[in-house]
Amino acid sequence: YIHALVRDEHGQKMSKSKGNVVDPLVMTERYGTDAFRFTLTAFAAQGRDIKFSEKRVEGYRHFVNKIWNASRFILMNLEGEEVSPIGENIAHLSLADRWILSRLCGVIEDVISSLDDYRFNDAASSLYQFIWHELCDWYIEMVKPTLYKGDELSKRAAKSTLIHTLDVVLRLLHPFMPFLTEEVWQKLPIEGESIYLEPYPKPSDGILDEKAEEAVKIIMDAVSTIRTIRGELNIQPSLKLSVLINVSGKPKDVLLKHTDYIKKLANVEKLEIGEDIKKVKGAAFMSTAYMSIYVPLEGVLDIDTEIKRLEKELKKRQESIKIIQNKLANESFITKAPPKVVEKERKRLEELSTEAERFKDNIERLSQWKDY
Repeated sequence: YIHALVRDEHGQKMSKSKGNVVDPLVMTERYGTDAFRFTLTAFAAQGRDIKFSEKRVEGYRHFVNKIWNASRFILMNLEGEEVSPIGENIAHLSLADRWILSRLCGVIEDVISSLDDYRFNDAASSLYQFIWHELCDWYIEMVKPTLYKGDELSKRAAKSTLIHTLDVVLRLLHPFMPFLTEEVWQKLPIEGESIYLEPYPKPSDGILDEKAEEAVKIIMDAVSTIRTIRGELNIQPSLKLSVLINVSGKPKDVLLKHTDYIKKLANVEKLEIGEDIKKVKGAAFMSTAYMSIYVPLEGVLDIDTEIKRLEKELKKRQESIKIIQNKLANESFITKAPPKVVEKERKRLEELSTEAERFKDNIERLSQWKDY
């Protein structure tokens, strides 16, 4: 395996004369060795030169912090107690427990396959997606009510799942982030001298459960759609919503059985699920392939006021777009300005155009919701 050439963020070859050389010692001092190592690994696609960006190193430092904070949360909830092996808690695993253990099986397979094929960037990407999004953003949030208010058997199963998952993830991540993983692993209630001496995970360290994955996918679709409505309307995350979901068949059965997950993850106070749910006037609505979700806006949002706010924001973007378009149409600016400045203006124009389109879509959607 021969890694690609590392260039600067503009694709230029690094040289002292250009002053664009990156000192690894400076990067490790500023962002930490693990963040720097993981950045280079994430960039290392075969056959493609690496455009090194310090912002990406900073971004992966946030990833390191995410792992550290998630580990602290898990260890704090153990309160010094002994954790029984996952095999002793199979009968008491919740849907969330079974889902994360099944996804753990999948990510182990992905990482091993990528490493075997020297696709180090794909291995890093699989770990990043699993740890940040599935473990931290979804599973830990799903399991919090059990840790705080669940019965003893459910708590024991959740804690066993958390420790088992963290142990396996740390061992998977160790070749990429050796220092953080060793530091955290030493704090786990697991016998062993060093994570370096532990066997690398294999798929059997997870527990495949396709039914659990399918059920959680349905729950995630519902929660994500509600969050999208909340985000597009700029509704405060802390404000509890009323939600109606028109759905049938197996998805309906899954959602009815697990309303607690939806209420917790989407911050919903009143939830109605059924096959004959009708839209109420003035409700925001969105549909997936198999369900329609309605969020009544009365007492939550004044649609007329929100439309005016969006129109004001749209006007600002359109004025900025016109200024940049005039600048880029000026031949003198294009020929005399440094290439970096021209490229920056083009990128800004693209960003503003995307924002303007989003505002237009939201105004159109709100107008439909108001009249329907």
